Amino acid sequence: MGGWGAGRVLRDRNAGLFLAGVVVSGVGTTAMWLASGIWVKSLTGSDALAALTVFALWAPVLAGPALGAVADRLPRRALLVGACLVMAALLPVLLLLDSADRVWLLFAVLLVYGVCGTLHEAAEAALVPQAVDGRLLGDFNGLRMTANESVKLLAPLLGAVLFVRYGGASVALLDAVTFALAAGIFALLRVGEEKPERIAAPGGFAGVREGGRHVWGSPVLRPLVLAGAAVMFLAGLNGAVIYAVADGVLGHAPTYVGVLYAVQGAGSVLSGLVAGPLLRRMPERVFTAAGAALFALGAGARALPYDAAALAGSAAIGAGLPCVLVAALTAVQREVPNAVLGRAAATANTLIFVPNALALALGAALVAVVDVRVLLPVLTAAGLAVALLLVAARPGAGTGAGRGPGPLGAGTHHAGAGQP
Repeated sequence: MGGWGAGRVLRDRNAGLFLAGVVVSGVGTTAMWLASGIWVKSLTGSDALAALTVFALWAPVLAGPALGAVADRLPRRALLVGACLVMAALLPVLLLLDSADRVWLLFAVLLVYGVCGTLHEAAEAALVPQAVDGRLLGDFNGLRMTANESVKLLAPLLGAVLFVRYGGASVALLDAVTFALAAGIFALLRVGEEKPERIAAPGGFAGVREGGRHVWGSPVLRPLVLAGAAVMFLAGLNGAVIYAVADGVLGHAPTYVGVLYAVQGAGSVLSGLVAGPLLRRMPERVFTAAGAALFALGAGARALPYDAAALAGSAAIGAGLPCVLVAALTAVQREVPNAVLGRAAATANTLIFVPNALALALGAALVAVVDVRVLLPVLTAAGLAVALLLVAARPGAGTGAGRGPGPLGAGTHHAGAGQP
């Protein structure tokens, strides 16, 4: 298919509504993500409790396969709308949070937040192929990544300003409003959903495992998801040492981390714009390997004691990570039957993003005993090894550029809040 796919995606009504919902809800989510830790710190004075806010948001990802099975059993558009409405109704409860004794309220809300987010991701991943031309899935997922990263450039500042001026409750109310607006946007989708296929997708634990079977048993999906998990593990280690880079390597104050993250976000925005066209012209493994190599070289550049190298490395990291994630997600949406697509997408998300969270903790321990100028070159070598293994391994049947809609075109169908 020729032409600039992003333009076709933006002209598509359903795709435009999806992206609008992502942007609107993303503003509140990103602001709340930042404000939660600050709020707990200001009430309790505890760094440990403040750090646990991120864990509370992430923990439900571990239940991704089971929550994905729920998304396969319910009408997916209704689930998108319902998850947003639940959070819009729940977040105002945080108006009661006015002392350290009530911090448990925030953690309870954040756990529900994570559950709704995981359900939302699974339902969206399965609904998008029914709403968007299968040949434009890569373009859509790339634009979705661009929308997410664009929001991350501005929403944290908004959340910080609101928190300083009016307190944490104002950020919670902003988030509630954005969820309500997103629910209205998703309700406008015109999607002829298929009925949940209970016969094709068994219930109970066997049903939960079904998504994993489709991911792990596919010679196309397995290497892409494994590569995504490996790269996100390395990305977690890289993220954990960023303060050591700013201070120990570059000699700047910790606030310089904000500059590095801003440049990384800009790289991700640009990468998302070109991901779709490149995916149509390159084999998926090659595209993923290129992203892994770009990330690896960017991480190594941060070991050099030059601002220009660190900034270029941050841009490369930001450009490389979306390639890995978009390729894996698009392949899952294209290869997995509709009946189990929600749980397959959720399983893939769990496999890819849980290593990132574990690596953040491991990296915090490693940076205390290993010089960052030694650790970062090791990350580079590991990332390049992942890229080499991808392109050297025998590709599975069906992998490659220039494919048509695949299973989507044949009538079987079907992406997300991660923080790389």
